Amino acid sequence: MISLEGKGITKKFPGVVALDKVDLSVRAGEIHCVVGENGAGKSTLVKVLTGLLEADEGTLFFDGDQIDLSKKHSFEIIGYVPQELSLFTNLTVSENLFIPFDKGRRVKTPIYSKRIWEDKTKKYIQELQINVKPNDPVRQISVVDRQLVQIARAISNPNLQVLILDEPTASLTKLEIKRIFSVMKSLKEQRKAIILITHKLDEVFEMGDTITVLRNGKKVGGGEVKDITVDWVVQRMTGKEVALHEIYRPRKAPGETVLEVNGLSGFNFEDISFNLREGEIVGFAGLVGSGRTEIMQTIFGYLPVKSGKVKVNGKDLRLKDPSYSIMKGIIYLPEERKTHGILPELSVKDNISITLLNKIAIAGIVNNKKESVFTKRVIKEYNVILTSSDVRILNLSGGNQQKVLIGRTMVTEPRILLLDEPTRGVDVGTKDEIYKIMRQIAEEKRIAIVLVSSEMEELVKCANRVISIYKGRIFGELESSQLTMERLLSLVIGIRKDDYS
Repeated sequence: MISLEGKGITKKFPGVVALDKVDLSVRAGEIHCVVGENGAGKSTLVKVLTGLLEADEGTLFFDGDQIDLSKKHSFEIIGYVPQELSLFTNLTVSENLFIPFDKGRRVKTPIYSKRIWEDKTKKYIQELQINVKPNDPVRQISVVDRQLVQIARAISNPNLQVLILDEPTASLTKLEIKRIFSVMKSLKEQRKAIILITHKLDEVFEMGDTITVLRNGKKVGGGEVKDITVDWVVQRMTGKEVALHEIYRPRKAPGETVLEVNGLSGFNFEDISFNLREGEIVGFAGLVGSGRTEIMQTIFGYLPVKSGKVKVNGKDLRLKDPSYSIMKGIIYLPEERKTHGILPELSVKDNISITLLNKIAIAGIVNNKKESVFTKRVIKEYNVILTSSDVRILNLSGGNQQKVLIGRTMVTEPRILLLDEPTRGVDVGTKDEIYKIMRQIAEEKRIAIVLVSSEMEELVKCANRVISIYKGRIFGELESSQLTMERLLSLVIGIRKDDYS
């Protein structure tokens, strides 16, 4: 039986039709995957389904009864877990689950009781196997546990019938993803309808029962997952063929050593030593929280160093100073694109030119002609899809935001590029573009790249060699000839490669 059904859902914004007569049907006790490239209309569809946006046309039904799209309270049967988690990190797990406290449908007494919240929180902790205590501050728990707390917050609604998960595994490793999958299977057994928004096609074929494919705001395919193939999905998502099994490692031999890290210790890691050569892509693997990001931020000068040295072209790098690192040709692209990468309220043009003031401004006055030249160059060379360079960068898809960040970085002519989860939350077509960009700048511009990634397949495809970080230390290293998904996963979870069989 169909639980949730949408017919002819249409949503228009100035100059664009975000959703064009989209049909969607989700049954109780099934996982329905919605896939599409960035900008395909997935986010808009979610906002319509949850009542955040009102559709211009179309109707929604639940168990055959029409939902009033103009009344937000009509959507109480639908829970939503966003990709960008919306938890209060300064509050406890228990407080996050039951905010706002005056929702009488959750607790029958209007009086706040710490014991009541704790007892109810323990129920969800046990059900979802969250490694926390009710009074733990959210800022102190792991990323995967935050994800599970966000899911618990959604299912704490007793009226919940449909759960929408938007890229729930985007920043998680394979082991952590298994925990999320276990929760999804449990909810499915409880006859909840689950809508999974994902870019990871392996998740579609592992977890999905049915699928809807969107492209340019239209539904371009759908059906039972068991009846389709990966190539079928990719072709409909992109409108073209994408080489899914292509290897993107630089094909030219690496050059001279440009970066030497010796005995580096800092927050959450210690005694890290490695070299990086020009034209080389070195991958860093590890569980979330293993210390990978902290290593890169310390090299860049954003985090303080406890001990150790870093050399660039044979000369000591002054740590604790990002401006000095940039001057020496080191650029860091952070994992949290929206909070640490882009300037969300500024235009695409401003986001590009902000790093180029020394090239386009004289005495504090920006040369508009030079600014326009650099902006057009980035948009063209990195295939940024937009209507105008004056549009706010926040309004671009995640993949196009990332291409703007990479493009503006390359205009500064770096020699060393530290990329932290560069394809997080982007679709398969954009991933292909970013992989090709990495290979091109390594081969042609001889830029040395460190690639931090939670995706084993990404590291196997792109890296000349991969260093594994386990509990803040280097645990092993694999050359390209040794790189397999199995060997890499073994190192990530703390099994040495010589123990691998």
